[in-house]
Amino acid sequence: MRLLLVEDDRMIGDSLRQALRLEGHAVDWVYDLAAGRAALATERFDTVLLDLGLPEAAGQPARAAAGLTLVRELRARGDPTPVIVLTARDAVGDRVAGLDAGADDYLVKPFDLDELLARIRAVTRRLTGRADTALVHAGVRLDPATREVSRDGEPLLLSAREFAVLEALMQRPGAVLSRAQLEDRLYGWGDAVESNAVPVYIHQLRKKLGAEFIQSMRGVGYFLRKPGASG
Repeated sequence: MRLLLVEDDRMIGDSLRQALRLEGHAVDWVYDLAAGRAALATERFDTVLLDLGLPEAAGQPARAAAGLTLVRELRARGDPTPVIVLTARDAVGDRVAGLDAGADDYLVKPFDLDELLARIRAVTRRLTGRADTALVHAGVRLDPATREVSRDGEPLLLSAREFAVLEALMQRPGAVLSRAQLEDRLYGWGDAVESNAVPVYIHQLRKKLGAEFIQSMRGVGYFLRKPGASG
């Protein structure tokens, strides 16, 4: 997944970004509301991880609950991107205010990384309308919760980036995803993007899943056939 982290505490932000990257997520990190607005206006993210006490812009002091402004702005323009509030503010009134502003979840610092990962999966699942954690397509089963993949019941070993590419394709069978869209799932800002990374991962996945599992549309991108589709 591609995540936007809006957090002004450099130590917390850096450790959280590193931990999420180790789990196979692409993470873009900004420190204030202005940068968060700019990121959301120009890029698509699967989930926003949002601190509440944030400065309006670089060099300004943080304001309590300022992050709720960003949530309200997203919802006012009809943007359904899931938002998980990450904050030390643990009063019931603060939680109610965050959820009523449009946040999908509210997690109090300090928190366990496994719990955050589970909440990210949960809000993404609700957005797509799926009840089951696992994605299943043409005999292939991918479970984001356990990071397990199998084909016809036989387990497969995938790298973190192979997993990310396959998950993106399995989330939207029939949709053609361009190389740039798949790169967004693999790399955050500032990461060195290898020019042939996506074709290499597609090739590796085809070796493990079968040559016909992932289809190509020349000059456009890659897709999985919808069940029952032919040709």
